[in-house]
Amino acid sequence: MTPPDATADAAPTGPPPAEARTGVDTERLGRLLGDPGLAWFVDRVRQRMARGRPLTGSVTLPDPDQSQRRAADRLLGRAPRSSGSLSIRLATVDEILRRSGVSPDGLAAAVVALTGPVILHAETRNREEQAWEEAYAPLRILDGELTGWAERIRGDGLVRRLARTPEAAAPLVEHAVRALRALPASPPTSRATFAARNLSGAHALDEGTPLAALVLSGIRCLTGFPDGSGAQWRREAWASAGLLKDDLSSTVLTLNLRGTPPLDWMADAGEPAVLTLRSLTGRSPIASVPTAKSVHICENPAVLSAAADTLGPACPPMVCLQGQPSAAAITLLRGLSTRGARFLYHGDFDWGGVRIAAALARSVPWRPWRYTAADYRAALTVVSEAPGLTGSPAVTPWDPALAVALAECGVRVEEETVLDDLLRDLGQRSR
Repeated sequence: MTPPDATADAAPTGPPPAEARTGVDTERLGRLLGDPGLAWFVDRVRQRMARGRPLTGSVTLPDPDQSQRRAADRLLGRAPRSSGSLSIRLATVDEILRRSGVSPDGLAAAVVALTGPVILHAETRNREEQAWEEAYAPLRILDGELTGWAERIRGDGLVRRLARTPEAAAPLVEHAVRALRALPASPPTSRATFAARNLSGAHALDEGTPLAALVLSGIRCLTGFPDGSGAQWRREAWASAGLLKDDLSSTVLTLNLRGTPPLDWMADAGEPAVLTLRSLTGRSPIASVPTAKSVHICENPAVLSAAADTLGPACPPMVCLQGQPSAAAITLLRGLSTRGARFLYHGDFDWGGVRIAAALARSVPWRPWRYTAADYRAALTVVSEAPGLTGSPAVTPWDPALAVALAECGVRVEEETVLDDLLRDLGQRSR
């Protein structure tokens, strides 16, 4: 059985847009539906058409003004109403348009004639998604660690947030891929120089640009640089791929390295020396050590300072990272490694400390220097009031048991806590 109102509500949606203007009396249509008071009605109908919905039922305006009420009453030929919401049945308007001859094909054709072709939202979305796929195309040539990064930025919407449109995203992605394929920079260089050589100009990677944000995201995946924030963190993240603000601000703290008269003089005095990246990447690198010796690496300056105070010139060669390995530190250690130096590393027993150690291991090989699970548990026996661990856990590939012990005990042990043991080791190796 057919519902009573089915015939009245089942107004057709009209012909495809390409045919919709046929037979429409545009002059009369303008007088009928072109009234500004009916603009809301025409817009609602157009939205339904764009979504592919049938033009059935009613559309309602909750709080119409008098001009909107008068226009609707005139269209429908009904007595004026002064209060309440305004509701218009689509089938009624469709019938008026067909019967009057203003639009023989009905309401849909009238709206197209009045406002222009209607593109279905689904078609728009399909075209837009295809444009995004084309913008992402350069990501396909990435490999290694960057494969996962390419998948992630497609999923998390980073490129869409930075570029907003596929038209803007296409050159952004292409330039980011070009930059990342040229990294890490060796020898390290300034960001401006790198950008001038590989991108559109020296300022292409300036702070605050979408390209800088996207490339920095890729660098963190490429180098494993840990999470963080702030200007200093960003400088260190760029530096992890060999891109520097300049070649003087990146430094490394050393003790008793030799190779040039200034370094030899400092080593003879047993005094620490600060080396810049510039001094390490010139035509004649300034630091070297005998291949038969080891280089001790620590995380905190207090350890190197105490070694200089206690052992002076007799202390074995040392390098202090002062946190995440700087470009200068990585450059120095790689150079020493190629000359046969062996590295022994110690750092803070906390999640940040083991991340620093892991980051270093990705650049040069090292062996733990009192930096295992057994050493951590031994240090806990002499700690009275150590702070608890903070941050998220990290892996310790050189000794997986260390990560387990840290999670189990939950206590932070700083390098200074075991300073006497470290100095004792250095003293024995100086003999």
